[in-house]
Amino acid sequence: MATPSKAARNNRSAANGAALLTGRDNRWLKEFRVALRGGLPTESGFVGVEGVRLVEEALRSGCRIQAVLFSESGERHHERLSSFIDRPEMAFPVLRTTDRLFEGLADTEHPQGVAALVHPRETAFDDFLRAPLSACAPLLVVLAGVQDPGNVGTILRTAAAFGATGAATAASGISGTANPFSPKALRASAGAALHLPILAGVSLSILLAQLKVAGVRTLASSVHEPRDGEQPLLAPWEVDWCQPVALLVGNEGAGLPEEVERSADARIRIPMASGIESLNAAAAAAVVFYEAARQRNATLAPGIQTSATRQSAQMSDATRLPK
Repeated sequence: MATPSKAARNNRSAANGAALLTGRDNRWLKEFRVALRGGLPTESGFVGVEGVRLVEEALRSGCRIQAVLFSESGERHHERLSSFIDRPEMAFPVLRTTDRLFEGLADTEHPQGVAALVHPRETAFDDFLRAPLSACAPLLVVLAGVQDPGNVGTILRTAAAFGATGAATAASGISGTANPFSPKALRASAGAALHLPILAGVSLSILLAQLKVAGVRTLASSVHEPRDGEQPLLAPWEVDWCQPVALLVGNEGAGLPEEVERSADARIRIPMASGIESLNAAAAAAVVFYEAARQRNATLAPGIQTSATRQSAQMSDATRLPK
């Protein structure tokens, strides 16, 4: 005879139309374990997202979903996601397992009890270059040798927030760039990596050649002082961000290789107070992309003044001497 707790679980499972997965060696649970705890794509190329917010972003993204998994306690999130997973056209299984088994496959310390297997969108170079009608030109970011998945995800999130239209990841010298679709990078990007067109794992030399042919200006974020005869480093506000531009972001410690910097159309650096050598790669990208967004938004809406601009004009009027 079933105990009350087992009967309750069986009733919930039956009500939701799926049996409870209780075997550690279940095929679905193995897939989720590889994608989440292992941080690797499944054999079919699906990656794992965990947590109600990331699963919701995956469902919104239009990417192909292989399955959604709830734990017993994670069922409380079903209502929030029901508008997506209960649609007839969403032809993927909704699975359920125990809290204990879910904790064994989750990548987070305190799992929320909901995860999904999602296939990142496939991006071709033409997709990478394409800018929406709302943008004045392509605004791209190329991560070359950014090794920390948290930095990769944060840079992608920042870039998307300030209007970037595409991203690429590439190795730089002996330093590879962390997978933008790993669980940690996806969490740091808050799902932005599932919405932004991303060329992952491309050859940096080939990509730079393609950008040059396509007429995209490359800007290298630099940590090196210019040599005699080289052009001076530009501040972010000395760059025209309303033309097709690709920002190159290098390794957290070493930056970009000097040959990559020299091959770029220009090199930029954020001016800082004395005694501060550099910013974290993600923080620096945020500063640069904010300036890009400021210029691009001003171009799209030239009649709109910022409050700072209006305040400056008012102060100027107030202090002007009478004739």
